[in-house]
Amino acid sequence: MQPVHGGNLAWAAAIAGCESDAILDFSASINPLGPPQSAIAAIHSAISQLSSYPDPNYSELRTALAQVHQLPPEWILPGNGSADLLTWAGWDLSELAATYLVTPAFGDYWRALKAFGAKAIECPLELEGAGSREQGAGSREQGAEKDKGDKGEKRAGGSEGAEGAEGENSSSVLPHFPHHSPLTPHSSLLTPSNSGLLLNNPHNPTGQMWHKEEILPYLEQFALVVVDEAFMDFLPPAAEQSLIPLVQKYPNLVILRSLTKFYSLPGLRLGYAIAHPERLNRWLARRDPWAVNTLAVAAAIAVLKDSQFQQQTWAWLPPTRARLEQELSQIPGLQPLPGAANFLLVESERPSSKLQQQLLKHERILIRDCLSFPELGDRYFRVAVRSTTENERLIEALWQITT
Repeated sequence: MQPVHGGNLAWAAAIAGCESDAILDFSASINPLGPPQSAIAAIHSAISQLSSYPDPNYSELRTALAQVHQLPPEWILPGNGSADLLTWAGWDLSELAATYLVTPAFGDYWRALKAFGAKAIECPLELEGAGSREQGAGSREQGAEKDKGDKGEKRAGGSEGAEGAEGENSSSVLPHFPHHSPLTPHSSLLTPSNSGLLLNNPHNPTGQMWHKEEILPYLEQFALVVVDEAFMDFLPPAAEQSLIPLVQKYPNLVILRSLTKFYSLPGLRLGYAIAHPERLNRWLARRDPWAVNTLAVAAAIAVLKDSQFQQQTWAWLPPTRARLEQELSQIPGLQPLPGAANFLLVESERPSSKLQQQLLKHERILIRDCLSFPELGDRYFRVAVRSTTENERLIEALWQITT
């Protein structure tokens, strides 16, 4: 069965006919410089605490995160990965008339919306830099009730975009914002003021990043705005576009963050939500206790203080990503899209699922096909930015297969 997420090494190893640790994984967008030694040392030190339950309030971790983001601790809730907290955001979104979802969208967004029967309206992006401009070619049967937004002529990232509740052009994040949705027989009752917005920034899988000023108008229009900033850490402070500084001003804003991608700790499962304490307390009352394990807490507190690892990552990523993008663009039939995160989306003339199979069988390299994104289908694949040596191995393999 084709995996929905990247990083499924057991599946890849079965196809390649090797052990999973022999696979060079470009499918999961994880920092290749990690895990940092600070995390490993903290985990070793915390082993003696395994015979005790974690602090159910996670006071020390919340305080550490609060210091980083200059917020009171009660505005932060740790979770078992940001996917855990996304589920509870889906619960809140399900209480609204509908949720506007920027697509192509991470598959877990559909899972979270489906879990509580939320209605979703797709707002497809135009893919910057791609040769193909067709959007919405696929359909998704994920259980969440949905509807395609009306398509317009405006490009994401341009100067024009969504039309707000008062009829004014206010932002360009939603280039195909549906003014009159056929979602219900009474579509005139469906407005931003009784709906939610779910998006990620930087966007996955395209890598596009919006300036916070482009998202800001939606905070005035929508009843709830959920912004997944799982990849924002890969931007240094001077370049990031996080909405965290605005969260205390907007009680309808929820921000989801991940510590596993930047610090290369996906096996520990650790993320956190930033939102109004009343909202987070509602989530706490419904979710399982002890959502975060002791080792994950120890690692998180350590890496938040690891400025050396942070600086190393910020210095490494831009030139390495630029070189990978340039080398991919030189391969016939491939066109990478520019991105701000630690991965690149690549348009391919050859079916990406076939490329994936060939790379696995002949080179033991795993790339991320985009079959789980109906808007992209077999015309795109995604690759993580890894070390220069590993990137060169990918480029050489793609040259051999495509020429």
